[in-house]
Amino acid sequence: MNDASARHHAERTGIWFVGARGSVATTATVGLAAIAGAQAPPTGCVTAREPFASAGLPEFADLVVGGHDISAVTMTKRAEHLVESGMIAPRLLAATHDAVERADAEVRPGYAPDHEEGSSQQQVAERLAADITSFQERHGLARVVVVDLSSTEPPVTPVPEHEDPAALLTALADPGRAVLPASSVSAYAAVLAGAAYASFTPSAGMGLPALTALARDRGIPVAGQDGKTGQTWLRTVLAPAFAARGLKVLSWSGTNLLGGGDGATLADPDAVRSKLATKTRGLTALTGSDTTPLHIDNVPDLGDVKVAWDHVHVEGFLGSRITLQTTWSAHDSMLAAPLVLDLARLLAFAHGAGVSGPVPELGFFFKDPWGSDVHDAAAQAVALESWVQRVAAQARP
Repeated sequence: MNDASARHHAERTGIWFVGARGSVATTATVGLAAIAGAQAPPTGCVTAREPFASAGLPEFADLVVGGHDISAVTMTKRAEHLVESGMIAPRLLAATHDAVERADAEVRPGYAPDHEEGSSQQQVAERLAADITSFQERHGLARVVVVDLSSTEPPVTPVPEHEDPAALLTALADPGRAVLPASSVSAYAAVLAGAAYASFTPSAGMGLPALTALARDRGIPVAGQDGKTGQTWLRTVLAPAFAARGLKVLSWSGTNLLGGGDGATLADPDAVRSKLATKTRGLTALTGSDTTPLHIDNVPDLGDVKVAWDHVHVEGFLGSRITLQTTWSAHDSMLAAPLVLDLARLLAFAHGAGVSGPVPELGFFFKDPWGSDVHDAAAQAVALESWVQRVAAQARP
């Protein structure tokens, strides 16, 4: 292997999807293969443009996919379903079929609490972590980024162990206790494997203080929470504009219609509470209004298409009234997938630069960002670009 090849090999980075056989992970895998193979441009990928393109992030062609899932439906079958639904062009699946097959061959059984009787959560996390480290060693990867794309969980019930790393580790070793939700067991596995981590869901994941502390102590960068892909992104673009004009938002009402796996999951009144919390928190902070009702309805025939409607009522000069209505419709996985690839590249970049703990500048990608109370999309974009330039400059000899 010559010097150039050795450098290329050393820069390879793994993306380990939790929920690897779901629509978002499958779409990201197809998209990554299409970009790397020059069958499609990286449209929608923030990191494809400057200042990111020249900052030293892993190349798309240097990303290798694996993951955990509890589903027996392969990524290939999922991709075929997405083709049938009209979301992915048949030619792209044909061109990326082998890459999708290779990725699915790297999927390992995830954490299914009902099937882990007799095992402590520590043992489960160690099994999951071993899958990640084996993946890294098998492919000679410089590092791995774990991205949680699993189904939304209900809000977690706090216990003292969630705040105290030492108490948490003691509880995890007890087979009679399940102190962490499934998403947080996967997050802890990332810590054990030394992998960077992103939570693209509203589930607890690494967001529990004890886990965040463990990640920081072990030099692991983390980012979350709940990907900001469509409606919420548009809201965080528009809301600051009203404030900049000195206009008062009286109310901001919204409705989401969606089907597919997300629609079915969010039809659960417990699970939907997690999603509603992350979707409304930023809007409330930006507008100062406590009247921001949001409804999410499962419409199975929509499949992966999400329709989001907003009604904004604003007070203007001399008490006049202004009304804005927006309708957003898109394949949700197509919105999420490029951002997932961005996060993998950026977290690998951060990890290589020695960044640890929550990365607030990655709040650009999230509805409820860890380590930041900034929700303004334009301000987040500026912070992200400045951070990348600063870290890249520090890394240069």
